[in-house]
Amino acid sequence: MSKDKVDIFDTTLRDGEQVPGCKLDTKQKLVIAERLDQLGVDIIEAGFPISSPGDFASVEEIAAIVKYARVCGLTRAVKKDIEVAAQALKKAKRPRIHTGIGTSDSHIQFKFNSTREKIIERAVEAVAYAKTFVEDVEFYAEDAGRTDNEYLARVCEAVIKAGATVLNIPDTTGYCLPEEYGAKMKYLRENVKGIDKAVLSCHCHNDLGLATANSIAGVINGARQIECTINGIGERAGNTSLEEVVMILRQHPHLNLDTNINSKLLYSTSQMVSQKMGMPVQPNKAIVGSNAFAHSSGIHQDGVIKKRETYEIIDPEDVGVTESSIVLTARSGRAALAYRAKKVGYELTKVQLDKVYEEFLKFADVKKEILDEDIHEIIESSNVNLESLA
Repeated sequence: MSKDKVDIFDTTLRDGEQVPGCKLDTKQKLVIAERLDQLGVDIIEAGFPISSPGDFASVEEIAAIVKYARVCGLTRAVKKDIEVAAQALKKAKRPRIHTGIGTSDSHIQFKFNSTREKIIERAVEAVAYAKTFVEDVEFYAEDAGRTDNEYLARVCEAVIKAGATVLNIPDTTGYCLPEEYGAKMKYLRENVKGIDKAVLSCHCHNDLGLATANSIAGVINGARQIECTINGIGERAGNTSLEEVVMILRQHPHLNLDTNINSKLLYSTSQMVSQKMGMPVQPNKAIVGSNAFAHSSGIHQDGVIKKRETYEIIDPEDVGVTESSIVLTARSGRAALAYRAKKVGYELTKVQLDKVYEEFLKFADVKKEILDEDIHEIIESSNVNLESLA
């Protein structure tokens, strides 16, 4: 059975860059944009052109160099925003304008001091105006996660009629549970007239740690675009992590969903973004963290050495990591010590290993992690017959 394609909309350079202290200059953005294009991202959200001259210049230059992906600029439902975005995107091979407005009662009442009907009017006007500049117009219903489904369906139906090609359904505050977010997508699929003319998109925030789960629930229920960032960076607790959703879909073939992402570039892309943004990747980060394929427990190490799949569901090479890491600590067993000793040139017999292991435990109780250079010292200290070692 052929798999349905899920578009990857990368917003590292827009939503991701909103992290305090993570400002990128245009040169850095261009390097990241080129890598995202190589990675296989379908849409690159290059920035918010009207927000500053620097952002306008970045979007303009990214639009000129990207070869394969669509290049997108964000706007509010304001004519001037849309005009400026259209100008910045002029050199793009496949431009997209991303415009929208808040749709939850909270946003309508307190942010806009408006009414539901007036919000629909503004949404339609913005989409129709953007459509005069580009064919590809994405509409975002900000705070859709807390928007009444019946009203949200009315908004979606109106903007599709106005020309929207993509409907972004953001869980702006990261509030939804996966079943709620999935049900919202299902409701829209079943209740919006003309829904077949537009792509439903997931844009989830990670305030409760559910961004990835919500995005997966969204595509299972009919969405065909996921908006995400490298390393899950973004405001507050961050956005949906690109590497996570890509590998979840790939590791669960029964979902019949996949992306165009070259997963072998995930780790190096993660490192590039981390370095340029000055944002370290937490060691236990799924897929790309330094501990994602590291094993320090003796039981786990023995299993991985015998057959990697016993404790790893992903082949490290599939995401660009050279191999699993067997980390020697006081919790490590003989199998791990023998494995690492062989890596540095020692083929230990069982008798030799028993003796070396006793010395290893003394070192490991003092030192947090045993490195390759420590293994030489441990073997020398154990007084085994070095002549009999390979």
